[in-house]
Amino acid sequence: MSDRPDTPDVSQNTREPVQPGASGPSDAPGGSGHGAHGRPPTGADRWAAFKRSPFLPACVLVLILAAAAALFAGSYTYTMANPTPRHIPTAVVGSAGTEEGRAFITGMEKALHASLELRPFATDAQARDAVEVQRIFAIITVRQGSVELDVASAAGASVAQVLAESAARVSGATGVPVEVRDIKRLQPGDPRGLALFYISLAAVIIGFVGAIQLSVHARALQPAERIGFTVAYALLGGFAIAATVDWLLNALDLPFVESWLILALTMFASGMVFTMFNTLIGRWAMLPTWGLMVLLGNPSSGGAVSWPLLPSALGHIGRWLPPGASVNAQHTAVYFGGHQHVFPFAVLAGWALVSSGVFWFWRHRHPGGRSRTPAHAAD
Repeated sequence: MSDRPDTPDVSQNTREPVQPGASGPSDAPGGSGHGAHGRPPTGADRWAAFKRSPFLPACVLVLILAAAAALFAGSYTYTMANPTPRHIPTAVVGSAGTEEGRAFITGMEKALHASLELRPFATDAQARDAVEVQRIFAIITVRQGSVELDVASAAGASVAQVLAESAARVSGATGVPVEVRDIKRLQPGDPRGLALFYISLAAVIIGFVGAIQLSVHARALQPAERIGFTVAYALLGGFAIAATVDWLLNALDLPFVESWLILALTMFASGMVFTMFNTLIGRWAMLPTWGLMVLLGNPSSGGAVSWPLLPSALGHIGRWLPPGASVNAQHTAVYFGGHQHVFPFAVLAGWALVSSGVFWFWRHRHPGGRSRTPAHAAD
């Protein structure tokens, strides 16, 4: 005889009470109830489901990529397809007030549809020193009955080409004999002066692409580790670029250590710019990074088209962005050794420090990282 009191067997007949708001049998698909699943979805329901689905970001990306394609083509075409001189700093040795000098300078300004920023120098040596420190792009020397035009393709190949072509036309139109000389030539492996632009472009793009890949494939890196690996791929990537261009292809004779460190600093700054934006706005960080570095920074860098031939606003802005600072520092290192400027290094270091500081200060917002909770803590 059992000691327990008799209790009815409810295991088969007792139904658990339905909680308020829970779906009952009548709400199931195909049921006859009038619950939320039994009525046709409204427009608001469809929009809410669409926002939760992967189709919303996919559609946004389609529109963004189409706009990015148009902006990319437009920005490069606007700045590079038809470079036009605005103001070209030019040294004048001798008297520009002579008949030959006035005729040549007036003819050049008409041919260029621009003004030459004439800066008088007492001697040719002083004018050449100004070329070495990149204060001027050309030297006009007025002789008795003739003019000499010295250009420096290493200071700006596109500017030198425009000046030389215009001088030939002006000489024919005015009858003033003009001798054109290139006093600062490009290296034989870089006849158009584009190699430095290409290696700087590689450093910029691989810099932020590397940061993107770290965020995807090494998401669990802690903040200090993320910065450390950004430094590592910047140093190794900069070395690889310099070694390929100099040692493997023999396209440029680089001051190797200086060029390597410029490329590494460029890659690190570019990578940290993406990391900063990834911290601030998450998955859409590619948009401001691409806009700043590629759409605005590269066309205005002065690498493919020298700054005097760019729209004036872009010519000034480009110097303050990582691509322009990288081209500027690299250009001076290769062709004007001994006259390096602090400014481009300060720009690169400023972007690197500010980006790293923003990332570090708001590192808790970065989508990466990993929990520091020991594995046994959950037991």
